[in-house]
Amino acid sequence: DVPSPSAEIDLLVLNEALTRMADMDPRLGAIFELRFLVGLSVAQVAEIVEVSPRTVELDTQFIRAWLQKEMNS
Repeated sequence: DVPSPSAEIDLLVLNEALTRMADMDPRLGAIFELRFLVGLSVAQVAEIVEVSPRTVELDTQFIRAWLQKEMNS
C-alpha cells in the first residue's frame, strides 16, 4: 500500500522543527526525547526533568500542537 500524502512525514522538516523547539526551550526537547523516543512514562519523565507530572502532560500537549503547526507550515 502507498501511504496517503497526509500520512507522509518529511523527516528533514521534523528534525529541523525538533531542533528549533529544543533551542527555544531545552526542557521541551528533553521531554520530547524521553516521552517519544525513549518511551518513558509521564511520571518517569517528571522525575528526571524535575517537574510535576502535570507539567509533563501540558508540555506534551504543547509539543504535539507545536510540531503539528510546524509540519503544516
